[in-house]
Amino acid sequence: TTRITSRSSRASKPFGAARATVTVQEGLVSWYGEQFHDRPTASGQLFDSSAMTMAHPTLPFGTKVKVTNLRNGRSVVLTVNDRGPFVGKRIADLSQAAAATLGILRRGIAHARLEVLHAAD
Repeated sequence: TTRITSRSSRASKPFGAARATVTVQEGLVSWYGEQFHDRPTASGQLFDSSAMTMAHPTLPFGTKVKVTNLRNGRSVVLTVNDRGPFVGKRIADLSQAAAATLGILRRGIAHARLEVLHAAD
């Protein structure tokens, strides 16, 4: 099940500053690696399986996202540079390096939380 929520916060904001909006999404993530290495992504960048990047169906390219593996609590900050995933109800595809950091290489998929930290302009 995919769950999307938004919340606003005024914490640590000077008077008159715009409220920060944090978008959170939970669901299945998977990873892609060597078979796509050095091939163009949807953003035009070449895919680097050792980079901390991810594919998402709608977030703007350049968006910074904290991805947390809900099974083991590990997290990593990734940059959106591709579109996908295109399998089932998965919410994101991660680079091989990101999957290794999160401990999901062997299983191939994991339940994860995505938190937008900085949306690209």
